[in-house]
Amino acid sequence: MDLLQFLLDKNNVFIVGVAVVSGVMLAIPALRRGRSGSAVSTGEAIQMVNQRNAVWVDVRPVEQFQAGHIAQARNVPVADLEQKAASLPKNKPLILVCDNGRDSARAAAKLRAQGLADVVPLEGGMRAWSAASLPVTQKG
Repeated sequence: MDLLQFLLDKNNVFIVGVAVVSGVMLAIPALRRGRSGSAVSTGEAIQMVNQRNAVWVDVRPVEQFQAGHIAQARNVPVADLEQKAASLPKNKPLILVCDNGRDSARAAAKLRAQGLADVVPLEGGMRAWSAASLPVTQKG
């Protein structure tokens, strides 16, 4: 009964409300991340490449890819993804890259539906990569 009196006391209703709102605000990013297929940060992606031989798959259109991309990335535009999914390695993790992270999250879901289990989008895409001052190439 003491807890109920505490919660309903006029002075404590505000404190309880702030605590509830804070909890919801902290939970929202985690829920969004879960929906996007647990995207990886640039640092986590680099570790995946170095430790697990992950493969970069750039899902942007050819023109954007040629303007600048991550070294060793394969270009498989979203429009061609379903047809070219069979050519992607099934025994290595795939890191999907787009411009801002949204298209790659959708593409990752499509590839998972086709049976590729170890597929993750790069959080923030090429914008996050460039913002972290990581190298971009126009070769290959």
